[in-house]
Amino acid sequence: MSLPGGQLATGSARASRLDLYAVGLSTMCLLHCLALPLLAVLLPFAAGMSENPYIHRALVLLAAPATLWIAWTSLPVSSSLPFLLTAFSGLGLLLIAAFVDAVATYEQPMTAAGALLLAFAHLRRWARHRRSASRYGEPPAA
Repeated sequence: MSLPGGQLATGSARASRLDLYAVGLSTMCLLHCLALPLLAVLLPFAAGMSENPYIHRALVLLAAPATLWIAWTSLPVSSSLPFLLTAFSGLGLLLIAAFVDAVATYEQPMTAAGALLLAFAHLRRWARHRRSASRYGEPPAA
């Protein structure tokens, strides 16, 4: 629900928690993509994990429902267009990187870019919820 000035309606602590969940998943994905190759030099076990496509796919399959649910709760589109464009761009990059073998050469930079876009979208939306809550005298949603 949108308030005057395009602000999101407050009282949606659940949506705020979902945004933080989505940011956490994006962060895990980013750490997996950037930190595990570095660890691969140090630990043979990490080398197997950094090249395992099932880990990428599992993280994307965890992130997709959260992003889709949050997008659904962000309707109408008019006040949420920046969030939706950024989130779906990031999710699209993650899905392509994880499931399209033709882009395997670019998988790591695509995954990192997708995770950053998705995390940015959710953090921005979460901050918007907090600002909106404080503006209307409600306690910020955790």
